[in-house]
Amino acid sequence: MLTEWNDYQRKLKESVSQYADRLNDNQSNFSKKWDTVTEMGIPSLPVAKEYKGLDQDIVTTMYVLEELGRVCEDAGFNFVVSSHIVSTEIPIQQFGSNTQKKRYLPGLCKGHLIGAHAITEPDNGSDAFNMNTTVVKKGDKYILNGSKMFITNAPIADLFIIYACTDKKRGALGGISAFIIEKSCPGFTTGKPIEKMGLKNAPFSELFFDNCEVSEDRILGKEGLGFSIFNHVMKWEILCSFAINIGEMTRQLDRCIRYSKSTKTVGQPVFKDQSLAHMMVEMKINLETSRALLYNAGLKFRQGLNISIDLPIAKIVTSENYVKSSLNAIRVYEEYGYLKKYGVEKDLRNSLAGKIYSGSSEIQRNTIAVMMGL
Repeated sequence: MLTEWNDYQRKLKESVSQYADRLNDNQSNFSKKWDTVTEMGIPSLPVAKEYKGLDQDIVTTMYVLEELGRVCEDAGFNFVVSSHIVSTEIPIQQFGSNTQKKRYLPGLCKGHLIGAHAITEPDNGSDAFNMNTTVVKKGDKYILNGSKMFITNAPIADLFIIYACTDKKRGALGGISAFIIEKSCPGFTTGKPIEKMGLKNAPFSELFFDNCEVSEDRILGKEGLGFSIFNHVMKWEILCSFAINIGEMTRQLDRCIRYSKSTKTVGQPVFKDQSLAHMMVEMKINLETSRALLYNAGLKFRQGLNISIDLPIAKIVTSENYVKSSLNAIRVYEEYGYLKKYGVEKDLRNSLAGKIYSGSSEIQRNTIAVMMGL
């Protein structure tokens, strides 16, 4: 890793482990866990101090979120936290007006508001900007009609950044705009939570807009800036959510090592079986490779350098290594890894989502191919 951590950064990260019992208490509901992370200050990490934030950069935010992934065993909840930070705090801080920042950022930092953003639609999948949710300007208001699908945090969110088409002829570059919409906005409704195979405690649902009226002061940035806003947000989303995965992979490997030393197979400790030891070595290689690529992208992003190829590479490698390591963890545990009570199979279900969200592995490979001139 090409960075050194100062005392303050280390203290921020180390403080997370002090809350492990509260985060992993099986009796804790979502509200209690949410109160815990806001008490820790995690949602405040990247926000400026004038809006009640801790004013930390992207790399420090990744560093602390990695520790959240290591400490908190609820991957769905971890994903909620990351989504909250990147979906609303980041775009409002970067592109919002002074009024919008003062109105929303303190509440988002303190956890009084939960955030979400919405771009994906039912029929468009990875072709995110080929959207049918439309906006018509009428006087000093915008009228939204359409729907969104697979929206993380939607059932619990108070505040949404909605991306919609304001000019079909201009396409993605100049034809998409972003709007700040509160849950109580007339004509805006959320669907029922949708069950999924992993990330169980990261609720998501559809969103519906039926002549939803939005005032001019709720447009983010300016009309037509949606692509630029979302492009910036996606950098933060990949760096933050996969930093959490790095922490989860670390916890996964540590657990396998402990298990291999405390459990016997064929009369000897599991780690004495060379094939199983090699699986854990492979997990270590996957972990360190992913960490190096992800933090390298984060450092370059902090420096204002182009990460158009670094980011998709880091995303592909980290997401796919997490799946490989999860499969190896099940094999280290042998038949017990398939049992729900040991919690190993849960990592596999959670890890598979990483190959889909934030741009699927296939889309990321397409991006790399373009950057290579192919």
